[in-house]
Amino acid sequence: MEQNTLKRRGVGLIGSDPDLASPGYTLYAPLAGNGRVDLVALDGTIAHQWQLPYRPGRHARILADGSLAYNGTTLAREPLFAMWRKYSGGSMARYDHAGAQLSEFRDDLQHHDAHHYDDGSVLYAAVQALTGADAARIQGGVPGTEADGVVWSDVIREVGPDGALRWEWRAVDHLDPAEFALQPHYWREHWPLINSVHPLGEHTVTASLRSVSAVILIDRRTGEVTTLADRNTLAQQHHATPLADGKILVFDNGTFRTGESVTYSRVVEIDPATKAVGWSYQDSPREAFFTPFMGGAQRLPNGNTLITEAAFGRIFEVTPQRRICWEYVVPSFTEYPDPDTAQVFPGISNAIFRAYRYQEQELPWLR
Repeated sequence: MEQNTLKRRGVGLIGSDPDLASPGYTLYAPLAGNGRVDLVALDGTIAHQWQLPYRPGRHARILADGSLAYNGTTLAREPLFAMWRKYSGGSMARYDHAGAQLSEFRDDLQHHDAHHYDDGSVLYAAVQALTGADAARIQGGVPGTEADGVVWSDVIREVGPDGALRWEWRAVDHLDPAEFALQPHYWREHWPLINSVHPLGEHTVTASLRSVSAVILIDRRTGEVTTLADRNTLAQQHHATPLADGKILVFDNGTFRTGESVTYSRVVEIDPATKAVGWSYQDSPREAFFTPFMGGAQRLPNGNTLITEAAFGRIFEVTPQRRICWEYVVPSFTEYPDPDTAQVFPGISNAIFRAYRYQEQELPWLR
């Protein structure tokens, strides 16, 4: 009998309703894979595959010219703390459909998200060290859990196609440590743990702050912050993405949700004007859909939403009426290829960070 619980429940294509599903191909990168990126058709078959020089520094995305933007883990630095090996990156590169590198920008302090613009610019999250009084200013978390006395604090940077720095925002300069305190269960090694960054118009950046359970809007001209949602609305959320109508789509993980004793994940739309939650999706029963970390949501051209239940490699699509019309479980189960990471995070995994759906016309080399 199969001993891996996820495999035993079924992998690959679980179900599909072609009349309701948004056409196209789904892209994902197994986190413990050694640089493999898969593109899957609606029937569950592999339509294309890349083999890249680094394991994922979280995810891959297709750009307007059909190239693959991929954040890779370089392992170029000694681990800053135990979790660093899990979500560090370093290489922000573009590849053609055959896997040849077209460009690369390196920052070995980059982690989680990097948004690649079509012109070759990159907006990304990184860290800087806070020590002494600066580290002591950070509030909350488990006492004494700094990384050898250091609190690693987030920085958002944007670089041009030539790698020149265009813009920088430092959390320690613009966030009130009392208002954005670490939640009590979090170690104090990383604050506020930015796991997604995305441009919103010319002058605004949307960022998700996991370890303080907040989504913020940053004014690029002043650095000032507007809180879109805090821990009264969200819990350990990921992937805050602007929609065409101005709302923000968020994957709300639900770990340590305020006022709730049952853990469950959901996807929500938040209106920046009112900060109210509008459309949302959660399973029935609600605890049947839950990933404690990672996760993503993409609004598709037909109005459906592609959802990544990341820790368990599950990708599924729901209609605006919340009907599931496509479901796929990543069949690739591997151990982390680098010994340092495998020692801290042992065993096999089919986890992914997030997935994206692309229409055939966005993949000209596939025809």
